[in-house]
Amino acid sequence: MLSSLGNPRQAATQIMNFGLILSTAFMMWKGLSVITNSPSPIVVVLSGSMEPAFQRGDLLVLWNRNLFSETNVGEIVVYNVKGKDIPIVHRVVRKFGAGFVGPYRSNGYGGDNIGTDKAPRPEAKLLTKGDNNAADDTELYARGQDYLNRKDIVGSVVGYMPFVGYVTIMLSEHPWLKTVMLGIMGLVVVLQRE
Repeated sequence: MLSSLGNPRQAATQIMNFGLILSTAFMMWKGLSVITNSPSPIVVVLSGSMEPAFQRGDLLVLWNRNLFSETNVGEIVVYNVKGKDIPIVHRVVRKFGAGFVGPYRSNGYGGDNIGTDKAPRPEAKLLTKGDNNAADDTELYARGQDYLNRKDIVGSVVGYMPFVGYVTIMLSEHPWLKTVMLGIMGLVVVLQRE
């Protein structure tokens, strides 16, 4: 079993294979981030605040490219609070302002010369709330923040897989499991026969 440790060429091949697997996973993650325009295109629901829509441990797929319209009331979004690293999954319950910036008529009167410039409009302000929560999220926002701006949103939920993310929750709640899993993966790579 440990004979592969005696052969440096085979050990190097196994280490290279392990490195290729890790780099491929990283490239797929970054590619998905570029396609969805989201720094975190897949997130795990960490609490029960969105029950019954989403349960703790559900894996959510996000999309952050609003090409034709802005985020609307009723959409489930994931946002980050300034100064905190935990993404929050909640529903937009109120929207203040249009927020969508589109083409406008450059003469201002709707004449024949339609410009390709963008009309400067105030950014929409969004208020969110968990479906299972009694109050809105103003207490969760950063100090002095009464609403979310579009830049605070990581993405809108476009799909989910029930309970698939529960492994992530277990690894977060029990850090020793990370060490055990990394040790097992390392042993498998070292002891693997070709």
